[in-house]
Amino acid sequence: MVATMRISDDFELNDDIVYLNHAAVAPWPRRTRDAVCRFAEQNMRTGARFYGDWLETETRLRQRLQRLVNAPNVDDIALLKNTSEGLSVVAHGLEWRPGDNVVINDQEFPSNRIPWQSLRSRGVEVRDISLSAQSEPESALAEAMDGNTRLLSISSVQYGTGLRMDLRRLGEVCRQNGTLFCVDAIQSLGALPFDAQDVNADFVVADGHKWMLGPEGIAVFYCKAEVRDRVGLHQFGWHMVQHRGDYDRSDWTPARDAKRFECGSPNMLGIHGLDASLSLLEEIGLERIERAVLANSRHLLDSLSNLSGVQCITPSAPGRHAGIVTFRLRDGDNGGLHRELMSNGVVCAARYGGIRLSPHYYVNTHQLDRALDLVRDYLGRGSRQ
Repeated sequence: MVATMRISDDFELNDDIVYLNHAAVAPWPRRTRDAVCRFAEQNMRTGARFYGDWLETETRLRQRLQRLVNAPNVDDIALLKNTSEGLSVVAHGLEWRPGDNVVINDQEFPSNRIPWQSLRSRGVEVRDISLSAQSEPESALAEAMDGNTRLLSISSVQYGTGLRMDLRRLGEVCRQNGTLFCVDAIQSLGALPFDAQDVNADFVVADGHKWMLGPEGIAVFYCKAEVRDRVGLHQFGWHMVQHRGDYDRSDWTPARDAKRFECGSPNMLGIHGLDASLSLLEEIGLERIERAVLANSRHLLDSLSNLSGVQCITPSAPGRHAGIVTFRLRDGDNGGLHRELMSNGVVCAARYGGIRLSPHYYVNTHQLDRALDLVRDYLGRGSRQ
């Protein structure tokens, strides 16, 4: 049963909205709005007079993100603009050798395809593996790897199908093969507990505007300390140096910590927003959030599987799904159904040839059933035509 969490506790969505689109852009909690408004008001009235306080908020956010991904040290955390930037930092920072290959898969969002595909001009082979080729997608990825596989990049949860990957297994395969392991965690971080050490991740990157409930334009980038020096720098500026703040110094070296990947001024507005959002997630607890998210997904999967004419794309097996449930009509107009849902206040996405629903912890069963009733009504009208 879905955990009882009233939407009015932390969210102020309109009564006619059923928000099932956290896999795209999440609504802000009340405290996030308040934090951004306070920051804007202070900036308007006093400018940067209290910049020291802003830096304290930035430090606190780094500490929250360290806990969120279980990084050994806050020095392993960089604040970037988005997932694409983080993946590009890795893709074009590593020193590639002739004959190297990268393993990705055919279900990835463009953010986790294009940076690797751009390496083809440097002689890197990109192995785009079908995850539906075998019953266990991890096996397909492992079989595609060889002694020349420098890196495996995978999303923790696939954005279209909702397939949840066994990251621990893939991390072990990478460790045994001497392959770097890069995780795009945008579709799970904030919805499920994550442990970069447990899965042996070398790199973890995720925007804050989905399951972390924060604003766009701010992302976490974790880089394991042991591989930090192997990532060359292609962005330079005042912020990424070791002696940051010594503006009269003529010589410089890259920062020893992950700030070396932050070339310029930080997104202070985004920092204040994401810090507030993560404070809410920490108060509730990721274990409790995970239970509610998985209960919501289970309710949707069970209900949709009982509807004639509906095909669930998202795997229903335990451990194979997270917060995303994607389905399609077998014979109906999926585009028409998406428009029907949206026009009735059910905010969702058209993905993978069907409809993607992605409720967070605070969405309740009554709201899910409102969306399901609209699907039933649409199917009923189609059968009468």
